[in-house]
Amino acid sequence: MTKILRYSSHPEDVRRFNTDELRERFLIPSLMKEDEIQMTYTLHDRMMVLGVKPVTKSLEVPSYEEYTKASYLLERREMGIINVGGSGTVVVDGISYQLGNKECLYIGKGAKSISFSSSSKSSPAEFYINSCPAHQSYPIVKATLENANKVELGSIANSNERVIYQYIHEDGIKSCQLVMGFTELKTGNVWNTFPPHTHIRRMEVYFYFDLAQDQMILHLMGEPNETRHIVMRNQQAVISPEWSIHSGAGTSSYSFIWSMAGENQAFTDMDAADMQSFK
Repeated sequence: MTKILRYSSHPEDVRRFNTDELRERFLIPSLMKEDEIQMTYTLHDRMMVLGVKPVTKSLEVPSYEEYTKASYLLERREMGIINVGGSGTVVVDGISYQLGNKECLYIGKGAKSISFSSSSKSSPAEFYINSCPAHQSYPIVKATLENANKVELGSIANSNERVIYQYIHEDGIKSCQLVMGFTELKTGNVWNTFPPHTHIRRMEVYFYFDLAQDQMILHLMGEPNETRHIVMRNQQAVISPEWSIHSGAGTSSYSFIWSMAGENQAFTDMDAADMQSFK
């Protein structure tokens, strides 16, 4: 089990970071390891980013007491899960929930025991998880692709034709502050979240997946007039501070899970960056 703590960063400091420093502060390079739980705790809105890949055994999420000071993980937190692998099961306080590929499970504050297993060793589940602080308990909800709010955006002309699947949001699965879903780029399209934006009211994390192992993504971050990039591969995540843009282009099509925590849950609440201001 790997545990990593990431401190928050000031934009004036980030302007001076070299490549290694950018990757050390914002990139989560490995999330899916067989029969292990990987966890990164970022001080940006105290978001936790986890990857769980059970192959030969069931894996139970610990309390991470050194970070949460709680007797169990969701004592004062909530959790969103999207499975990016084969079929698997999430057991919450003795109740089982089957999750297929790209299906979602929301778990509210107060759930004490959460464990994960795969239906098949040859095609294991890969659970991508986000958790943030919560002040109220909401019901556990499972959602399939048919339950998601589906939004089609972009165009082939701009290389960003894509489908957004909204799961946990103000008009979907109810939560305290977590917002979560995924975006799927159509074949031949490579740009995501373009033109970029910021939202000072909440941070965001991107988890890139369904990218061929020999391909890459240039993830853009930073202030619009001081942009930086991080080279990313399949099943890597990146932390986006509240003041930073979050966008990117790949060498082929891919999907990515987006998750946010902060001041509000309005998906459309964003401050679009002027395309002419980018540097």
